[in-house]
This record gives sequence, C-alpha cells and structure tokens, in this order.
Amino acid sequence: MTSLRTLGSSDLEVFPLSLGGNVFGWTADRTASFAVLDAYAAAGGNFVDTADAYTAWVDGNKGGESETLIGEWLTERGNRSDIVVATKVGAHPDYKGLSATTIKAAADASLQRLGTDYIDLYYTHFDDESVPVEEIIGALDELVRAGKVRAIAASNISPERLQESLDLSDREGLARYVALQPHYNLVSRDTYEGPLQEVASRSGLAAVPYFALAAGFLTGKYRPGTKVESARSGRAEAYVGTERGDRVLTALDEIAQSHGVQVPTVALAWLAAQPTVAAPIASARTLEQLPALLAVADLELTEAELAALTAASA
Repeated sequence: MTSLRTLGSSDLEVFPLSLGGNVFGWTADRTASFAVLDAYAAAGGNFVDTADAYTAWVDGNKGGESETLIGEWLTERGNRSDIVVATKVGAHPDYKGLSATTIKAAADASLQRLGTDYIDLYYTHFDDESVPVEEIIGALDELVRAGKVRAIAASNISPERLQESLDLSDREGLARYVALQPHYNLVSRDTYEGPLQEVASRSGLAAVPYFALAAGFLTGKYRPGTKVESARSGRAEAYVGTERGDRVLTALDEIAQSHGVQVPTVALAWLAAQPTVAAPIASARTLEQLPALLAVADLELTEAELAALTAASA
C-alpha cells in the first residue's frame, strides 16, 4: 500500500503521482480518458489535476472539456469522495485574470462541469499582477468559507507575490496557500530552485511540479535521429541533442537499467525526492503510458543516484 503524502498544512492526503488532466479532451478522447482514470484509481491513485482552461487550445474546443470528462467519470464511478480534484482559475477564455468577480464566477462554472459541490484544491493558474493580492486572497477565502473549495494553491507566481499573499493570509486570518505548482524537472531546475523554492520551504508549502517529464523528453523517447509523433513533440525536441539533455538521458538510462524500471520512472523519482515536492504531475493519454508513471510510488533512489542525476542536470 503506497503511503499518501500530506499537502502542506492542509488535510489533503495525496498519492505521490498527480495524474495530469491536460490530455483529456485533447489527445485522449472520452473512452481513453476513462480508461486511464480507472487504471490510475485502481492502482491507488487519488490526485487528479486539471484546469478550467483545458483544452481551449484545441480547434473547436472552448475550455472546460477536461473538467467535464473528469466530472462525468466521477459521477459514473460514484467515487467523488475518494479523489482529490485539483483545478485552476485564471486562463479560461471566458474567465481571464484573477479579479474577485472572475474567480467566483469561474469557480461556479468549474463546479458545474465537475458535477460536484466542492473543489479539493483550487489554484490560481497564472498570477494576475494587475489585481492586488488582497482581492485575490479575499475571493479565495470566500470560496473556502462557503465550502466550495477545501484548500487553495498558486501556480506561475513570483516569489515576491507569493510571499506577499502568504503574509496577508497570516496577518488577516484568511485562507492560506498550501501548495505551489511550479515548472520543474531535471532539465528545467532554475524555474523553481532558488527564491521560489525557498519561499515554499520556509512557508511549509507542498510543491506539485508540472512539466515533470519536460513535455515528454524525460520519457527517453526523444533521441537524436528519432522522430516521435506527438502533439507535444515541439517542446520536447528543444532538449534533444543539448549537452545537458544528453547527460541527463545517459544518467537516467544507467539508473533505470540498474533498477529494472523505465526512464520516466527514474525522472519522476528524482523529482519526488526533491525538497518540498509532494507529487509530480504527469499525464498519460493511453493505458500503456501509465505503469511507468505509477511506478514512481515504489522507486526509492539512493543518495548516490540522486546525486548523479543532480550533477548531470546541472
């Protein structure tokens, strides 16, 4: 039985891999999405990540497709109380930004799509520096007090604005961020390490990194001379053939072979072992992709292996 991890100062206990919902309604249709969700839950997974903006970038979509599919799955399976549902506000085409009015209207729209009366973890998707933190935290606090949201979190925010938000919550006794969703992986460390990680560590926030597998590069599928057909291949291919990318893949290959596991499992295990990290986010559009992600729950790297990966990724 995989032990769950507590998210910061909240009472939310989560599986050490968060299942990304960005592919639902995009590269995974309803049948594929339900199959992946079923398999994740059957393996003990309970932490599903989505956003109201998913998947507005797809032709013919308007945003909210991922939430709708997850909501239909929760209703059909009757397992709402077993799943920690995380979603985000601020980037839906109809609910841009973080004014108090927008946050509250977007939350109601998300609740409707998810077919539930509460969101477990509600992120600000992108900080909106045109809005004072007092207004943002005030609106989120109202949602918590109304029982519509259990805990709040932030993503894509500066260390300064994050600290300002936490200080306000402490000073005024308002709902306080419990988690942070940073861009963080073996080939993108400076997007989190440093001041942002220091604020999270000092303030007891749990990190739930996105792009945990660098848009697929850290699965090991992308190599020089190899063509991968994927909607996200452009992002991943940016790392192919780079000095750091090659060093990281070499280290991942060696460690994966010694443990008899797949490359993405090792990449996620390094991330899961980093200070403040509670659960990396990774998505699977097919059942075949899921086992390598789930295996992170059972892989503990040695100090030497962690150090080797850290050195390779420097």
